[in-house]
Amino acid sequence: MTGSSDASNAVTDTGDVRAVRIVVIGASAGGVDALLTLLSGLPAGWRLPIVVVLHLPEQYQSRLPEVFSQRLPFTAREAEDKLPVADGTLYFAPPGYHLSIESDLCFSLSCEPPVLFSRPAIDVLMSSAADACGPALVGILLTGANEDGAQGLLRIREAGGLTVVQDPAEASAPTMPLAALALHEPDHVLPLREIRALLMQLDAAHAH
Repeated sequence: MTGSSDASNAVTDTGDVRAVRIVVIGASAGGVDALLTLLSGLPAGWRLPIVVVLHLPEQYQSRLPEVFSQRLPFTAREAEDKLPVADGTLYFAPPGYHLSIESDLCFSLSCEPPVLFSRPAIDVLMSSAADACGPALVGILLTGANEDGAQGLLRIREAGGLTVVQDPAEASAPTMPLAALALHEPDHVLPLREIRALLMQLDAAHAH
């Protein structure tokens, strides 16, 4: 199928047709620059919630919401325990906590042991979001120097969600995207500018 009369569904260039509720993104080494490249230029009136896990030292005082609020025409903030996921908002996992999305689409923070030496872990966010959203989820894995996120992206694929991996040839640290590609064939392997174009297409459908 290459199109749909239902404006609430998004049609990707692979012929996928799906309604999208949440976008989850994971990144590590080189991730701040990659996210700035990916998200800068998104339009005012943006609707899709975007939830990001970026590996940071636990003692690090994150300024990511401040940095991204200056670059984007919509809200950027840290996720908080029990906070409902809202449209038009970019959320960052706070340092030192695993971030999950519950079945009621509220956030949950936990201090469980690190996964692949990481807390927050991309796998935790992606796996929980896959359980909560199923096919209405988009998972994007960007540059990174470890394998966190590969299993989570596979879980999204198994739940019927859309999976996107940054082209390893473009990634400043290709270990993370290569680990994902070793586990499954994602729906898209794209450079950042094409991932942004896909996000804009999905958001245009979500807004109707």
